[in-house]
Amino acid sequence: MKKNLMVLFSILMIASLTLTACDALKVSSGSQLAVGIVLPTKNEPRWVQDETRFKEALTAAGYEVEILFSQGDSAKEKANVESLIAKGVKVIILTPHDGAAAGAAAEAAHAAGVKVISYDRLIRDTDAVDFYVTFDSISVGTAQAQYLVDNATGTGNPLYLYAGASSDNNAFLFFEGAWNVLQPKIADGTFVIKNSSEASALQNKAVLTRDEQAAIIGQISTNWDFDTAKNLAQANLTAASAADKGNVFILAPNDGSARAVADAFAADEEITSYFVTGQDVEKASIQYIIDGKQSMTVFKDVRTLVDDAISTSIAYLIGGTPESTHTYNNGRIEVPANPTTVITVDRNNIQSVLIDSGYYLATDFTGLK
Repeated sequence: MKKNLMVLFSILMIASLTLTACDALKVSSGSQLAVGIVLPTKNEPRWVQDETRFKEALTAAGYEVEILFSQGDSAKEKANVESLIAKGVKVIILTPHDGAAAGAAAEAAHAAGVKVISYDRLIRDTDAVDFYVTFDSISVGTAQAQYLVDNATGTGNPLYLYAGASSDNNAFLFFEGAWNVLQPKIADGTFVIKNSSEASALQNKAVLTRDEQAAIIGQISTNWDFDTAKNLAQANLTAASAADKGNVFILAPNDGSARAVADAFAADEEITSYFVTGQDVEKASIQYIIDGKQSMTVFKDVRTLVDDAISTSIAYLIGGTPESTHTYNNGRIEVPANPTTVITVDRNNIQSVLIDSGYYLATDFTGLK
């Protein structure tokens, strides 16, 4: 009898835990939301992708959530967080516009007893961050640089470097990963840097300090903005001699900047050919790759990242602790994380990686073979 009661108790406990996890992201008490999401802007296709994937995953699971956009404004970002706090959320998933400035929003959430999950970008210089849901950002830069190295022959190949926004910690991680691979090939003469005096001055240094990275990024930042990227590329090409052109190699930090920079290089008559990197597998860039206008992109499966964010939220909502395999230093603390792996995509594997997996439909593109 006692044994049967113990079995029944165990079953009831498991059932209760399952129901708690399944209901955790739904409206919790009355009209209060359990989880709120704040994304940085609707002006970049990447974040619209994330919004879509969040909505798809949460709707399919029967969850309710509010998604707000900060539109590149840290003050609006904080106001969004405060709005969600007022609605009674228990967890906030936040992608900061400016990693350091977002600390104030995270601290406001923590003061209200809300768990803060830093999503894709790291919130810096505060201890008010509970978990970091991210891709392995250093490996993104590594994959981009390795693609350039794999396609380079001989010596003296012109290399043009571009980076993301200096306010985004990921821009530093992407560049760090790329520098790890490119620097030995710059030092041995395979590549010659053509658009950054700061990078050229440090070309024999394998490991850069953050200040040294910042000095380089300050010269090559696209600010994650298409027009900024294109204007910077055009300025670089105007300053370059014919000897600095020909067959060139371009480190572009993401798909939007890759397309903008590629358009500028393609329009220059002294550019014979180019290899240009990207990331985020934006539809427009997949079409560019099919058309030979962009060389590669790094696939960060947003479906996986969204699932990781949801499971992390549920862990907190049911009183648990998410599993972590890594930590990232945000300038104040080591933030626990469990980074997701990435995949290099070019014309050779678009079908197998993106179409066969159901991420995109073949009908989304023209000329796909």
